[in-house]
Amino acid sequence: MSKTSLLVPEHVAASLANESAEPEPKKENKDKPSLEDAYVDSGKRVLDPSLVEKSVKERLPQPTGWRILVMPYQGKQTTEGGIVLPDEVLKREQLATVVAYVLKVGPLAYKDPGKFGEDRTAWCEEGQWVCIGRYAGSRFKIDGAEIRIINDDEVIATILEPEDIVNV
Repeated sequence: MSKTSLLVPEHVAASLANESAEPEPKKENKDKPSLEDAYVDSGKRVLDPSLVEKSVKERLPQPTGWRILVMPYQGKQTTEGGIVLPDEVLKREQLATVVAYVLKVGPLAYKDPGKFGEDRTAWCEEGQWVCIGRYAGSRFKIDGAEIRIINDDEVIATILEPEDIVNV
């Protein structure tokens, strides 16, 4: 069996050589904190709000108008019996969660007297756990973590512990 050669332009040959070379391992930049660092014990995937670095929080989008920036609760990665839940189940649970952590509140949130009365008392503040409508808000990922922007009137309740609320 004879080996045949294929003549290709140099830029194509260089491109093919680069594709066949082993990719460089991705260097982790431990100097820059990320939202992934806000989760403690990667086996449980539970958010610890005290670990959200200020530099990361400053890089988050600032909600405009009457909007609120929240991070949906991800829940535990294992059951009480020790069964590890597949990533697909975790993603589905996070999508349908009704619990979120308030990261930022827009400048006009809770200021509309038509919706919130004359005293315009805020329904929630930064740093609180809240219940929101299932599938509420605009979802997007930053640093590998999902965050949502919701309207101020989509907050249903404030809660103390996210694990007190069970999705059904």
